[in-house]
Amino acid sequence: MVKSNTERSPFRPQARLMLLLGEQLIRDSGLAVFELVKNAYDADSSQCKVLLQNVDDLRTGKIVVTDNGSGMTAETLRQVWLTIGTDFRAAQRAAGKKSSRFHRLPLGEKGVGRLAVHKLGRKITLITRVSGKDETVMRVNWDRFEAAGDLSEVKVIIRTREPKIFIGKRHGTCIEISRLREPWSKAKVRALHRSVTSLRSPFNAPSDFEVLLSVDPQSDWLEGLLNVKDVVKDALYHAVGWMEGSQFHFQYQFRPYAGMRHLLKSRTIMVADTLARKAEREMEPINLDIFKIGRVHFEFHIFDLEPSVVDLATSDKSGLRSYLKGNGGVRIYRDGIRVFDFGEPGNDWLNLDVRRVNRPVLRVSNNQLIGALMFDAGDSVDLKEKTNREGFIENDAFELLRDAVIWTLTQVEAERQKDQRKVRIHYSRQGPQKPVVDEIEELREALERKGLLKDFGQHIDRIERQFNEVQSILLTAAAPGLTFAVVIHQAEKVLKELVHAVDLRPDPNRIRLLVKQLSRMMDGITFLIRKSGFSKEKASTLVQQAVFNNELRFRAHHIQYTDGLKMGDPDFSIQCVRRLVVATIVNLIDNSIYWIESTGQKERRIYVGTTFELDDKPSLLVADNGPGFRDDPDSLVQPFFSRRPDGMGLGLYTANEVAKQHEGRLLFPQRGDITLPREFTGAIVALQFMQAK
Repeated sequence: MVKSNTERSPFRPQARLMLLLGEQLIRDSGLAVFELVKNAYDADSSQCKVLLQNVDDLRTGKIVVTDNGSGMTAETLRQVWLTIGTDFRAAQRAAGKKSSRFHRLPLGEKGVGRLAVHKLGRKITLITRVSGKDETVMRVNWDRFEAAGDLSEVKVIIRTREPKIFIGKRHGTCIEISRLREPWSKAKVRALHRSVTSLRSPFNAPSDFEVLLSVDPQSDWLEGLLNVKDVVKDALYHAVGWMEGSQFHFQYQFRPYAGMRHLLKSRTIMVADTLARKAEREMEPINLDIFKIGRVHFEFHIFDLEPSVVDLATSDKSGLRSYLKGNGGVRIYRDGIRVFDFGEPGNDWLNLDVRRVNRPVLRVSNNQLIGALMFDAGDSVDLKEKTNREGFIENDAFELLRDAVIWTLTQVEAERQKDQRKVRIHYSRQGPQKPVVDEIEELREALERKGLLKDFGQHIDRIERQFNEVQSILLTAAAPGLTFAVVIHQAEKVLKELVHAVDLRPDPNRIRLLVKQLSRMMDGITFLIRKSGFSKEKASTLVQQAVFNNELRFRAHHIQYTDGLKMGDPDFSIQCVRRLVVATIVNLIDNSIYWIESTGQKERRIYVGTTFELDDKPSLLVADNGPGFRDDPDSLVQPFFSRRPDGMGLGLYTANEVAKQHEGRLLFPQRGDITLPREFTGAIVALQFMQAK
């Protein structure tokens, strides 16, 4: 019989583990200094001085970080500083225990930030003093960790002495790092200055903490650096506000430069609404109160980098562009102190650059924006920092926050686009956004002034006709194309449900119903893409086909549909391209579904009907009980204007172009302009034709 032998054995960390942690947890030396400055904040310091001395020389270079905080006793060094992974700060934060002097919650919580010193140099001398106590001195030589085996074999000597650095009533901590691991260049020092000075929020920085960076002997390395408070003055578009629970609120301002004010007026508007998130093509309201996030304050300052516009803003055009390249984006601050590395070059955590590539006119990129999110540390405990100090853990709370920020920024972008269009008209070298048409007219006028229109006019007329033909063809493809995406999404749902029905419990009746639904959807698609020219069509037929294409969506989204024609709306006939008109109605219905869902309301209603109440002309109507339109009609029909985070900004623009093709108009009447059931309190859109046939 074989005897079994069971024993309990602990993990035995090797000394080199300390080196590996320091190497991999802290990305670069700039972040390492940043961590030491954060430690000074946690130590209840009012000031932290960072001295870079001969840092371009590995042999003589030193980095010295000094604060006037509470300091540490020898016991604290042994029990806290030398204990890697201690929950000392995390326990303080969890208990809501604030510092005695400035009443701060600690920023650190992992107990690994002190390994930052390893990233900077091989030798460390730490001198610290608690008020009224002796100084404590600790020296660490990281080379010993490379040579030793077991971690317990490496001993760190700690001794106390009469104060030599913190004399009299002074107290705090001084960390001197020597035998640097890498030389520092001017560019690297300037990047460190950018990181260290960004530790405090430029908008709501704590008045009881400052960071001072100096370089010896190369003091000129820091010359010519721009200040964020001066830079944001050159932003044309500004938004300041907050998000909390399911609501957001901000004040938007357009502040034209002094040289613009003879043509452009400043504009200020208050915006308040409900947050919503995008999940595929379905909306669900955001509620930040699901997690411990608290109220999120924000500031966004957006720049116009069109060369002719920048010329009016600053004499240092290249300096401004360079600053935005290195400092643009949205940073995050807790209690006014930065959470690294949101807003750093390369960390596009909101995907701003991708959004702008997809929609360049509508969206802003990182190098056009200086923004900040500001939290209360005690209220935002569900936003947890990564161990490597590079942002938050991407948990559900963080994902919800990101959705809320993108939604709110989208609303700011919509306001900014209204003013940017005016700026472009007056100052852009590209001119207003009417390509080819305006240029043809300008060419025709120039030829007439020179007496050449007779010779070349017929060629200009032919070019204009060709352009209008191409524009018409593209419009014919665009309107059904926008609808096609909606139908495809619904078809995918039906197909998944059909596969599920076949795999689990095959029910012939259920399968037959789903196949029939899918077939009807394909009928709707073929109707939209079927070639057709102008023909006489009844309004009731057009409405019926558009509603037919949306029947499944009405059921899936619990929409109560009201058919105005069945309630007595007048029927009429018009000359039209039926697929364009049907596709336009479908797109208007899609907009209504989206915005109704954004409010999270239980009662969801859509009305499709007709009227002659708008100038006695025949009009097709789509109305809902959603939030309604916030913007003026001129903005709504501009290409690429949208308040949807995923919106192309082409739906209403295309609808307006379809109306023009039929010598009609796209209108946005108010409730008092037409007769509607009282429950339809939201958006109203009318596709108006000149006369019935």
